[in-house]
Amino acid sequence: MLKTTPASAASSASASGGHPGGVSDEEFRAAMSRLAAGVVLVTAHEPALDPEGPRGEDVGMTATAFMSVSLDPPLAMVSLREGSRMDDLLAEQPLWAVSVLAESQRHIAGRFAMKGRVSDRLLFADIPYVRGEASGAPLVGGALATLECRTEQRVSAGDHTLVIGRVLTAGVPSADGGPLAYFRGRYRQLG
Repeated sequence: MLKTTPASAASSASASGGHPGGVSDEEFRAAMSRLAAGVVLVTAHEPALDPEGPRGEDVGMTATAFMSVSLDPPLAMVSLREGSRMDDLLAEQPLWAVSVLAESQRHIAGRFAMKGRVSDRLLFADIPYVRGEASGAPLVGGALATLECRTEQRVSAGDHTLVIGRVLTAGVPSADGGPLAYFRGRYRQLG
């Protein structure tokens, strides 16, 4: 067994792209990629700056770090990259929605996960959705489940923000097909 001193561990960690006293970025990504996760589309409506001007804009992002937190009260949580457009928007306004994507909606997940993507307005252009009554955010047609939330708490966690929301509405609009999953860096279907 190889023993390391704190100083050698720190220099080794920084040389390998890791963190002092911890795992390297690559090791952590590889281990966490073995955890299958459901895929959701998180959406929110950015209000217009001028109430007399054009309507605000819909914003969306793909997420795999989404989970239920509590039944009483009903709470759910999503993890957002700190400084992302969604993180900035939800820091200003508290209403958001989640559509749990079906296995047939891989194209939607990929579209909203792209880096350097086109405007959100174009991304929503040919996707069927209804506007949530509680949040005003898009709820994707054909999703396995939809939830509308109001932020209760924001927790800074490393390079992400954990947004905990009270669930205002929950629906199961579609029972067709299985969930879209993410495993080992790729979208997958169960079965």
